[in-house]
Amino acid sequence: MADLHPTTETAGADTENADPLGARTVGWREWVSLPGIGVPWIKVKVDTGARSSSLHAFDIEELPGDRVRFRVQPWQDSDRDAVTAECDVHDRRVVRSSSGHTEERIVVLLDLVLGGRPVRAETTLTNRDQMGFRMLVGREALRQGFLVDPARSFLGGRAPREIRRRNRGSELG
Repeated sequence: MADLHPTTETAGADTENADPLGARTVGWREWVSLPGIGVPWIKVKVDTGARSSSLHAFDIEELPGDRVRFRVQPWQDSDRDAVTAECDVHDRRVVRSSSGHTEERIVVLLDLVLGGRPVRAETTLTNRDQMGFRMLVGREALRQGFLVDPARSFLGGRAPREIRRRNRGSELG
């Protein structure tokens, strides 16, 4: 996977999207990185209706010492560039999905870079294979200095063309 990730320098985040109190404005969908687990790019839906963030994870395996191992596929409709990660279990929660179903999920703390700003997010691990985005960023993460403009997208900048093609499954060559 490409080394670059959405930082202030690479993603185009600048003072144009910051308010005088220091909040960064992001759109309803953005590109973020998850540097702590080796995912430099993943397209997310910014979801003010969700309390915690949620990441598409599979092969979830609980380990001794209250740890968890899981795999992440950052691209829609592709298993290319899948990453295996291990984290401490932060919590376990019963979560109600948008379809109304409840399930117990493992919660981990993930560092993410959104709009060029690093934040730590409580993130549930679940199968989002049938969902439009591999990750949701919820209110708990957004509370750390973000405003959401629901009419706009990618205010933190777009991923490089190669990454966008890979995400669509239309990479050339």
